[in-house]
Amino acid sequence: MSLLNIININLTLSKKEILKELSFQVEKGDRIGLIGPNGSGKTSLLRVISGEMHPDSGEVVLTGGSRFGYLSQDVDERLSGPLLQSIVDSIPGRKTIREEIRSIECLINSNQGNPDHVKLASRLTELHNEMTLIESMYPSHRAEKILAGLGFTEQGFNEPVAHLSGGWRMRASLASLLFQAPDLLLLDEPTNHLDLPSVMWLEQFLREFKGAIILVCHDREFLNRQIDRIISFEPEGIRSYRGNYEQYLVLREDENSRLEAMARNQEQKVKDAKKFIERFKTKATKARQAQSKIKLLKKIEIVSTHKGQRTIRFTFPEVAQSGRQVLTIRSISKAFGEKRLYKDIDLNVFKGERIGLIGPNGYGKTTLLRMIANEIPADTGTIVQGHNVEMSYYAQHHSEMLDQRKTILEEVYQVVPHESTSFVRGVCGAFLFSGEDVDKPVKVLSGGEKARVALAKILIKPGNLLVMDEPTNHLDLVSSEILIDALDKYSGTLLFVSHNQSFINRLATKIWDIRDGQIIEYHGTLKEYFLHLKEMEEGASPLAVSPDGREKEPGTAPVIQEQRLSENKKEIRKKKAERRKEINAALKPIEEKCAKLEEKISALEAREKEISGMLTDPELFKDSSKSVPLLNEFKKLKQTLEESISEWEKAQTRMEELKEELGVDEE
Repeated sequence: MSLLNIININLTLSKKEILKELSFQVEKGDRIGLIGPNGSGKTSLLRVISGEMHPDSGEVVLTGGSRFGYLSQDVDERLSGPLLQSIVDSIPGRKTIREEIRSIECLINSNQGNPDHVKLASRLTELHNEMTLIESMYPSHRAEKILAGLGFTEQGFNEPVAHLSGGWRMRASLASLLFQAPDLLLLDEPTNHLDLPSVMWLEQFLREFKGAIILVCHDREFLNRQIDRIISFEPEGIRSYRGNYEQYLVLREDENSRLEAMARNQEQKVKDAKKFIERFKTKATKARQAQSKIKLLKKIEIVSTHKGQRTIRFTFPEVAQSGRQVLTIRSISKAFGEKRLYKDIDLNVFKGERIGLIGPNGYGKTTLLRMIANEIPADTGTIVQGHNVEMSYYAQHHSEMLDQRKTILEEVYQVVPHESTSFVRGVCGAFLFSGEDVDKPVKVLSGGEKARVALAKILIKPGNLLVMDEPTNHLDLVSSEILIDALDKYSGTLLFVSHNQSFINRLATKIWDIRDGQIIEYHGTLKEYFLHLKEMEEGASPLAVSPDGREKEPGTAPVIQEQRLSENKKEIRKKKAERRKEINAALKPIEEKCAKLEEKISALEAREKEISGMLTDPELFKDSSKSVPLLNEFKKLKQTLEESISEWEKAQTRMEELKEELGVDEE
């Protein structure tokens, strides 16, 4: 039985046709993914279904008695009061019943001789019965578990919703919808304001959700594991495909290949027919056949192949080679008021590493990136860039890094003022800003457009150290995948924060797990790190809450906690860990030697540059007491620099030989 019927919907916005004669059904239990470029109409469709937007024509019919819940990308202003109470009161009718109970109780207590006392008491009994039924269906402890799964602490349950930041209010809105357990969930980028632990909890929750889902999400892995049907906004119109996103890609490719083959075959037939007509149209014996072919050509329906989506074109150029030691972080501490994020943290970043920072929001991931990018200072300690390191920083909030007063062209052009305007326009065009679009001021751009401007600024002059904070926020699914592919081929060092599982799993070769002021460093991928956690942890997972509120048995939450590995696997992992220790012990001395040499070379080069500048001054040579010592220092410095570089090259060679002996693969 259909849960929702969309019947011949038409919608035009700003003279652009968004939805045209769209019809489809949603059955109970359907799990539908909406895909397409930003601006194609995914959010508009959700708003039409939810009733927030009215179509120009057509109907949206929800089966009688069915309920839906809609998570938009805008903050829900309807939640108010203490957090937990606002979630509990989001059940339709509950708040009204609670307020009526209080009102009647006040009347009864203040007017003992009220002639309507019996009626009031009877009504109070009815209301209490209704409340008991609601509480049995929607218990408050289930709301607490949902809030905990989305990252709220028990201490924050009584905090007023109005005091929460935008991101945490979005989490509260999501918690409210999940608690209500509607028949149909409409989710527009539900992972956007979540950290990785919350994303993983939500993934497990939704997989067990019994209702229907219509989902927009730029995280390929999250989307794949949630859906069994695709509604795709294609250049030729809105299409429907069975299967998840991976299956959609295969079906779409097969469809394209089939249409292209049909088009080629048809083109050849048309060419042959025209050739026949041209050859025999004047011959009486063939005239009738020629006329038949002319009529056939007029009736033929041309096979149309699919046009490609207009997407960003993104590849990183080769970057300058940095030294082995890219960043040296020593004894850094950082606090905001009474909240201490870090204390005496030591970290190293080496050339070519791809480090993914994970951990709950509020634990300092963005703060650490901003300290590394020199956006904010550490309270104590040092962060030193290595030899020949050039850093590019992509901020989470693009508006903080872009000049709102400038046009797109001006904002990108300022990065490379020596380049021609046509070159910069070409780069802007690769990010879908062409023609007059480049003259738009930054302040009028959408979040997705600002993200593309920020990416264009990095692409046009990339450093050999990329520091990126949630780079896929505001990008559509295809753009996110193009960015991942480009970064996968990037030859520099990458340090990033992302809640996008596809992004982390494809790119990270080292994990920094940030919790309670400490950083757990793991050499390996995210999947390997979670496998490691499964071995280390025991007992019930904190993620173990199902959509119907039932407790799970310990070890049954598949996201992090599973049955422990066999003793044989544990032994293998133990040997691997011992092997890693052996490798680290062998490589550490020579890595430290390389790092010290790089620091020495950087200092020598800086002094060389300083003296070179001084030696260009003609006045200096009028005083030999100043010029002679400086020339001697310069000569000695050049010799020391050459020796240091030679020593560094030998150390690098020895390190590569040692890695080969130890069987260490280079990433």
